[in-house]
Amino acid sequence: MRQFFFLISILFSISIHTQIIQDDFEGAGTISTWYEDNLVMETSFSNPFKETINTSNTVLKYTDAGGSYANVGFDVSPNFDLSETNSFSLKIYVPSSGITGSQNNQVSLKLQNNLLGEKWTTQSEIIKDIVLDQWQEVIFNFETGTYSNFDNNTGPPVDRTDFNRVVIQVNGEDNTDLVVAYIDDVIHFNTESTEPVYDYLVWSDDFDEDGAVDDSKWFHQTQFIINGNSWANNEQQAYTDREENSYVSGNTLKIKAIKESFPDQGTTKQYTSARLNSKFAFKYGRVEVRAKLPSVAGSWPAIWLLGKNITETGGFWSGEFGDSAWPYCGEIDIMEPNIAKTEILGTWHWNNGDGKKMNTAGIPTTNVDTSQNWHIYSLVWTPESMKIYMDQNLVNQIDVFSPFDQEFYILLNVAMGGDLGGPIATNFTNDTMEIDYVEVYQETPLSSEAPTAAQTISMYPNPVNNLLNIQIKNTQSQQAVLKVFDMSGRMVATVESLIQNKKIKFNTSALSPGIYAMSVILDNGQPTTLKFIKN
Repeated sequence: MRQFFFLISILFSISIHTQIIQDDFEGAGTISTWYEDNLVMETSFSNPFKETINTSNTVLKYTDAGGSYANVGFDVSPNFDLSETNSFSLKIYVPSSGITGSQNNQVSLKLQNNLLGEKWTTQSEIIKDIVLDQWQEVIFNFETGTYSNFDNNTGPPVDRTDFNRVVIQVNGEDNTDLVVAYIDDVIHFNTESTEPVYDYLVWSDDFDEDGAVDDSKWFHQTQFIINGNSWANNEQQAYTDREENSYVSGNTLKIKAIKESFPDQGTTKQYTSARLNSKFAFKYGRVEVRAKLPSVAGSWPAIWLLGKNITETGGFWSGEFGDSAWPYCGEIDIMEPNIAKTEILGTWHWNNGDGKKMNTAGIPTTNVDTSQNWHIYSLVWTPESMKIYMDQNLVNQIDVFSPFDQEFYILLNVAMGGDLGGPIATNFTNDTMEIDYVEVYQETPLSSEAPTAAQTISMYPNPVNNLLNIQIKNTQSQQAVLKVFDMSGRMVATVESLIQNKKIKFNTSALSPGIYAMSVILDNGQPTTLKFIKN
């Protein structure tokens, strides 16, 4: 197809060193050998649906005759460099007359290492829903798309160099349904990240004043809401606004669960704790919380968000803004441990009228002490996607849809026992979640991006190989804080540097090649944000 080859020529002219991988099944592709696995494949099949976006003469025909799995694919050499070229696309047509069963109509693209005996054990996969009886183009972006790793320890696909096989599968596996599909115009290309950079601090609490929790920022939620005398999930705590359960000391917030008899609201609980609602709500941005977690069995800490429109009785936002019950309002769990405290979970809950839904995944903490060591739990939330991290490790991700396109607020709490906290240790007396800071970042306002006449900041060389010079004119500041963000909005470096001869030298050798944003924060606290390219 003329448009197809025009696209390839553009990609080639942009980066002549990029690994060009494509096939239009008309004899001019760079994929020399396709393989079939438990199906019948025809790579030069006459296109039976020459219409809309695909009027080419020949396509690949994919016929799954009913085995428990089926796929087609190809191998490459050298291995993929996803940090440079991160996306795949294809066109697909699945006629409704060619399928049986009730499987989800989907196509998945899997990246594997063909040198392994069990090639799927380290694979990364993106699954996309499709519609029947029409051609459609499907894009699989392994940098910003929602992928899943067979092994959670293998890391983000763009950080790996072991992939050399592409596997395409229609309507999943572990079923014996029949599938006929037609595939065309397979392309490996680069998608530039369009995700915003969240580097502008819009709300925070550093917990730097000992005593009671700052009530200008936090609201204590204390009213029982389930059946009038209990919290959800059969939890056993009473939440209070007492300083015994939540207080600031030594520059950190303590949320303390205590075993004690506590009569309140017509019932008596045997444990007390605290549940804080932020008096700040927002849509899109980066949430970062540095915390140590309780370790005793039965304690259930959480760092999470709820839709501002929740109708939950006793919450800070529900009276004025509440119009949706849980989970219609949406819930984002940045950090919750499993009952055994061997994983940190990232989870979403919602209901868009077709029943309660959830998406959850975890990262193991077997070799990580979450109670004795500080860890950063964060959410990067854009109009397109949400990604949850523990430190720099991706825990879970999901595309954005309703209700995750509205304002949410932050909650911090420690529950006790119940269905999700698990059995409480018989020797439990008290345990604490300790929080160093809570920060919310959004995009820098345009008025702050440009240097002022009195304070000019520039950087060179750009692109940079190693040392980046940051020139700062007309300032009395003796030092600056530098925060570096990748294009997904994650902070990848932060340093405090002395300003010498109106200049700072920043070593970029630890950064991978790519585009970064740097916020330079001087004594006035306002960041100036500049972008640079690391070769």
